[in-house]
Amino acid sequence: MNDHLSVVDEVAAGPAGPRVGAFFDFDGTLINGYSAAVMAQEQLRRLEVSPIEVVDLLRAWLDVGLKRAEEEAIVAAAVRSFGGRDEAAVAKASEHLFVKRIAGSVYPEVRELVRAHQKQGHTVAIASSATRYQVGPLARDLGIEHVLCTELEVVSGTLTGRVKGSILWGRGKAEAVRRFASRRRLDLIDSYGYGNGDEDVRFLELVGRPHPVNPGRELARVAREKAWPVLRFNSRGRPGALVLARNAATIYGAGAVTLTGLGIGLLVNRDRRQAFNLITSLGPDLVLALAGVHVEVSGEEHLWAHRPAVFLFNHQSYLDAIVVARLVRHDFTGVAKKELAKTPLFAAIGWLGNVAFVDRGDSAQARQALGPVVEKLRDGVSVVIAPEGTRSATPRLGPFKKGAFHIAMQAGVPLVPIVLRNTGDLLWKESFVVRPGKVDVAVLPPVYVDGWKVQDLDRRVAEVRQLYLDTLASWPRQDT
Repeated sequence: MNDHLSVVDEVAAGPAGPRVGAFFDFDGTLINGYSAAVMAQEQLRRLEVSPIEVVDLLRAWLDVGLKRAEEEAIVAAAVRSFGGRDEAAVAKASEHLFVKRIAGSVYPEVRELVRAHQKQGHTVAIASSATRYQVGPLARDLGIEHVLCTELEVVSGTLTGRVKGSILWGRGKAEAVRRFASRRRLDLIDSYGYGNGDEDVRFLELVGRPHPVNPGRELARVAREKAWPVLRFNSRGRPGALVLARNAATIYGAGAVTLTGLGIGLLVNRDRRQAFNLITSLGPDLVLALAGVHVEVSGEEHLWAHRPAVFLFNHQSYLDAIVVARLVRHDFTGVAKKELAKTPLFAAIGWLGNVAFVDRGDSAQARQALGPVVEKLRDGVSVVIAPEGTRSATPRLGPFKKGAFHIAMQAGVPLVPIVLRNTGDLLWKESFVVRPGKVDVAVLPPVYVDGWKVQDLDRRVAEVRQLYLDTLASWPRQDT
């Protein structure tokens, strides 16, 4: 059993209610790495810091590395670099940075831990020396209401480059947790704490259920002495040589299958549909095997209960399309953004399968492109479509568009919801490297659209989306 799963079980079996706290450190605990470094890189890239500020920050890093200063010096130097900047612009840039850089470094294991505490009704909080601009976007994504962090001074909408209050490092973080627990009347003996750094010892000592995460040397020593259970989360950093080799083999394998399908389907049988069916019957299994991705499916019988159908799937990753193709197998087409038509491999497959490429920024073009899809359904060809319309940077489900539902109603075919979990963990939106692992799939029973009316469509879409939310929230877990 994975370490974090044993803690999930511990949380589920433990005391419930809001008097139990669950405190999570941010850098190195919720995410792999340090958000301050990511923000500094972005500031340098955008030339938003002066040479003097760069020297100031580098000096702080050097002093900490040589043990001439505490880590608060780095936070203070980073805060000074924000002096004079518009607060609203910094907040907006931070949201963008989260989506583009930080979201992919969130530990999948910690998402499950946060959900476990939330199900128990615990008071969940992030406690970090980082600023609200670093912590806030992830807190909102995880549904964490309470954030204890280093606050920055703002005057007339402009950041002054000074800290408002104290830097929540070491003793400061512990004191902030203590004050918060007192205000909320939390029982710290029954509460949980998660942290990775040596400076987190003080705050972990406050709670009765401390859990060091990938601990530093000093924290690991204290954990051994105090018999604290240590959690080890898999790295979200740079992939190793084996993973890169697997990806190279995967690309080669996908190309080989596509060329084989083209050759047999077009040159021998002169049939685009047969060529596409050959590729989708063989290609996904080969690609997933080469990448080291195992697919575990529940409700597979619903894939064949009614054909043709409109197969819906939640969209986090390019890996989704491969997994869904492996499930649906044959006699289907899809809907994809027009940008993919410029990718040679996908363009070839899309041409064979009569994929409808839509311009998400042009509603008229999108409606025109979807028109022939209805005819395909009437001819017995199923359709695969992501109702969110685009990939999410995190597992959080986005709003559903109505196109897929209109298509099903016009063609008179059912909707089959395919709920995917873990695809974004194995291939993040902003990455091109597939990590080995398991993808969980739940295929839900067909949703028949007989009798649906256009005026009720908002409610119908919300009902189908709720099926996804309910499934993702209460997924039947299997220990690995």
